[in-house]
Order: sequence, then structure tokens, then C-alpha cells
Amino acid sequence: MTAPAAFQLDPRLEADGPPVGDLPLCHLRLVDDARFFWVVLVPRRVDRVEIIDLPAADRLTLMEEIAAVSAAVKAASGCAKLNVAALGNMVSQLHVHVVARNPGDAAWPGPVFGVGTRVPLAPAERDRRLATLRERMALS
Repeated sequence: MTAPAAFQLDPRLEADGPPVGDLPLCHLRLVDDARFFWVVLVPRRVDRVEIIDLPAADRLTLMEEIAAVSAAVKAASGCAKLNVAALGNMVSQLHVHVVARNPGDAAWPGPVFGVGTRVPLAPAERDRRLATLRERMALS
């Protein structure tokens, strides 16, 4: 009998930035781009591409985790607007972006995807964002 496949994070999502931690369903990562306060939630389920590919209980958990992460990002960033998206056009592994937006930011009012060139976070700012998110999400 073959063991079920284990969850593996797509290398492109892994390369986007450092891990924040694991929620009950999702792996949470900070996107390393100083232009935006941006995180990605990745449900730790194998071979899921769309939200509809999750069983009902996981879909409910995902929505609650999106809400909790969105609240943490909004509180930490003081943003005017949140963008939440599950596109998957470049990386098919199911993942959800939560991006803090403000009038006048590098992509306003359009979407952040494919706009300009990523600006890496300064180490101190990266560490501050990670610590803030971990504290707000009760992650160690």
C-alpha cells in the first residue's frame, strides 16, 4: 500500500519570503516586498488548486483563517484597504494573497500582481513584520 503524499510547499511560494508560521489549516508566509505589507496563506493539503477542491470543513476553516490574517494585516499595517485573492495563474498550488493597500502605493489603484519590481524588505522591517504577525496570530 502506498502512503498518501505529504504536503510540500511550491518552491516559488517558498521563495516569495519567510514563513510566519502554521495555522490549523494554512501555512502562512510573509511576501518579501517592501512596497506592500503582503502575506500568503497556503492550505496544507495535497493537490488542491481551487478553493472548491477543499472539503467543506476546510473551506470554512480557510475563510476563518483569511479573516483572522486579514484583521492582523490591517491592524499591523494601518492600511486603507485589503486585497484578498486566490489567483493561481503563475503557481497552481492553492494559495490566498492578503495585501494591505493604500492610495498612492506602488500599484494603486490597480492590482499589485506584475507591477514594478519587488523591493526586498530591510532585515529590521522584515523581522518587525514577522514578529507583529506572529504575535497577532498567536504563533511562536
